[in-house]
Amino acid sequence: MEVKVPLYLTYMKPFLRLYLLLPILLSGCIQPVGGYEPWTLPDGTSTPTPLGEYQAQAYFAPTRLPGSPILTPTPDAPHALPDLRSDPDTYVVQSGDTLGTIAEMYSTDVETLMAANNLTNPNLLDVGQPLIIPALEPGETGPDFKIIPDSELVFGPLSASFDLQKFVTSADGYLSNYSEVVEDRTLTGADIVDKVSREYSVNPRLLLAVLEYQSGWVTNQTPPEDSLTYPIGWSDPNRIGLYRQLAWAANALNRGYYTYGIGAYAAWVLTDKTVVPIAPTINAGTAGVQHLMALLYGKDGWLRAVTEKGVFATFQTFFGYPFDLTIEPLLPSNLDQPRLQLPLEPGAAWSFTGGPHGGWGDGSAWAALDFAPPGDGQGCVTSNAWVVAAADGIILRAENGAVVQDLDGDGLEQTGWTLLYMHIAAQDRILAGASVKAGERIGHPSCEGGVSNGTHVHIARRYNGIWIAADGDVPFNLDGWISSGNGTQYNGELTRDDEVIEAWDRRTPYNQIEP
Repeated sequence: MEVKVPLYLTYMKPFLRLYLLLPILLSGCIQPVGGYEPWTLPDGTSTPTPLGEYQAQAYFAPTRLPGSPILTPTPDAPHALPDLRSDPDTYVVQSGDTLGTIAEMYSTDVETLMAANNLTNPNLLDVGQPLIIPALEPGETGPDFKIIPDSELVFGPLSASFDLQKFVTSADGYLSNYSEVVEDRTLTGADIVDKVSREYSVNPRLLLAVLEYQSGWVTNQTPPEDSLTYPIGWSDPNRIGLYRQLAWAANALNRGYYTYGIGAYAAWVLTDKTVVPIAPTINAGTAGVQHLMALLYGKDGWLRAVTEKGVFATFQTFFGYPFDLTIEPLLPSNLDQPRLQLPLEPGAAWSFTGGPHGGWGDGSAWAALDFAPPGDGQGCVTSNAWVVAAADGIILRAENGAVVQDLDGDGLEQTGWTLLYMHIAAQDRILAGASVKAGERIGHPSCEGGVSNGTHVHIARRYNGIWIAADGDVPFNLDGWISSGNGTQYNGELTRDDEVIEAWDRRTPYNQIEP
């Protein structure tokens, strides 16, 4: 008789062997680039990955072995949440706003805003237009059940231990035989999960659990017919196929995680218009999942998805108890940015065109700043100006407009400080694997990759997979220029001593900065 072994235990076999080998591996060392300290494990030891061998040896141990006692995580201390809106409010439309982002900001939905303001087309908004924001009528507070630790929402250190391709193949579902053309390349199902994980900095294990919960794609060879178009269940004709569905889900997970983390959400609005005040003792990772499921379900379906038999149960079936994978804190209390210079080659003034805004998508922390090159050209024009490395480090990825640089020398995107330079033109772009010093050229600014209405470079920071806000506790410090924001995406300033430069989305005397 054949004995069926749970999927996560089958997958854990090599993981357990590595756990036993960890003391030996940790006796080695790595040479960080440019003097930066390598990321350290919670016990103070450094990552065991020799430079150049990280793809084969990037493993970390779980916090306990399977079979050890399971302890239900205690609730978080209550998070500070805003008061529910008991009276109507007014919002004045800003440049770059959409009705969707305004709805997210005020914990409502597009249809409610359209009805309250007699709008017939959600895509027609004018800068300066006042919008009525209706009051909320709250129902029962949502559950305080914790679904995943924060470290399992972000593309953090333990993501490096996960053999995504092996897991998808062993699950033998529809995903294992799936392929799709993304950005002119044919990608497998595992490739797509990996791509979305790295772009949005969301944990691939969580994406797989969500995909399985929503459609059964991971283990079912013949998932429901309607899921073949919308595998996450978000019925948007602009989001057909696995890549666009997963990217939408990753963005929603990020929005819940980061917005709850800064205390900006008071309630979720479900698809049936139920208003659910957020339990203040959940963690940010759980908030990310609750937010995603609020966009997909009414009250009954949402409650199933965010309690014991929902996404949590699917995750546990695949990977074991989620909180065994906890790494805390992901951000040290004394986190300090390493020394960074402006990513701009000297010789002429650049334009500071974007203050704090999303690192990737609009759901992540406002981790990015934008700079446009010298010249009078408007829109997406070719530029001969050079973007340069802001620090010493290794180039981990260089494709589709994105260049990702590792600053601590362990060769891992999931640990320590990394920098994202976006919209780097393919022509003359630096290659993955290169080691660069601060000030060395990495490529030309452009509109390539992502969405852009003009040639520029977008720079953002991550630490242990977390997008680090440019308007938060650890602002950018670029050659002494300190970033700040005013609560509106893309607005903000750079300040050095008595000098202040304001972000404008065009070339003006007020936004010129010389490296």
